[in-house]
Amino acid sequence: MAGNPFPLDKPALLEAYRKMRTIREFEERLHVDFSRGDIPGFVHLYAGEEAAGVGIIGQLGDGDRIASTHRGHGHCIAKGVDPMAMMKEIYGKKGGSCGGKGGSMHIADLSKGMMGANGILGAGAPLACGAALAAKYRKKGEVAISFVGDGASNQGTFLESLNLAAVWNLPVIFVVENNGYAESTSRDYGVAVDSYVDRAAGFGLPGVTVDGTDFFAVHEAAGEIIQRARSGGGPALLECKMVRFHGHFEGDAQTYRASGELDDIRANHDCLKKFAAAVTGAGVITAVELAAIDHAVLDLIEMAVVQAKAAPLPTVADLTTDVYVSY
Repeated sequence: MAGNPFPLDKPALLEAYRKMRTIREFEERLHVDFSRGDIPGFVHLYAGEEAAGVGIIGQLGDGDRIASTHRGHGHCIAKGVDPMAMMKEIYGKKGGSCGGKGGSMHIADLSKGMMGANGILGAGAPLACGAALAAKYRKKGEVAISFVGDGASNQGTFLESLNLAAVWNLPVIFVVENNGYAESTSRDYGVAVDSYVDRAAGFGLPGVTVDGTDFFAVHEAAGEIIQRARSGGGPALLECKMVRFHGHFEGDAQTYRASGELDDIRANHDCLKKFAAAVTGAGVITAVELAAIDHAVLDLIEMAVVQAKAAPLPTVADLTTDVYVSY
């Protein structure tokens, strides 16, 4: 496209912004409604990390699989899971992505290649290896991606999965969303190496570190790794250095944060602000066009909440469904 310095055309850029803005507003609304006591269970928010989720997952198709984390709303939306069904799921209502029986940490939609959020740290990595093994046998060029955070990167299941993927030369990418904290433990305190890429080298995997708040940096790095996996080049690790706007969980007092840290993160490390500044500064998209998306997304989230609150609860008869699989 003439005059466009970006690797995506204007419609694709607008779609990327729409997905990032949807994740942001979805999470910020959950933050408010959870504090009111409207939402049952635990909630872990992804706000601030949108550029990584959309920059990576936006390059996948429905046949590609992802395994998420307990902080999985952003991955779901980026993979195309319906936000309306997600909101019902989080509220524990019928019509939810998993019938209202999984809640925030167990949203899944296999039709979109979303194998599920997961409350067990590192548990998605071996699942992604399984999906990648199936893809290797199907020979359709599909890939699988495992997302983990700082804490899960220290789990044995994750490290074992790196080795297994290398031994079997699987089309799987391991994404470490390095937001600096494993729950409340600083990365500098709990990890001996300077970069998670150093761990990949120990298992014979190539690795790349990227600024996870820069959508375009993530998109470029992920694109190269994904294409490599599709063409039989095997597994790789992508470390995205990023920030999260909220605590480990909703209700986290975040006393482990330095004074002024959160203010600095929101003011100077907001991936949506960076994206908007880049595309408007290049004259590819106007501020008015972005504002229109902002308004449309807010309307969508409001509608999702209204419908979730009005939806019925699962019944006693629903308890025994989805327990066994019939082949």
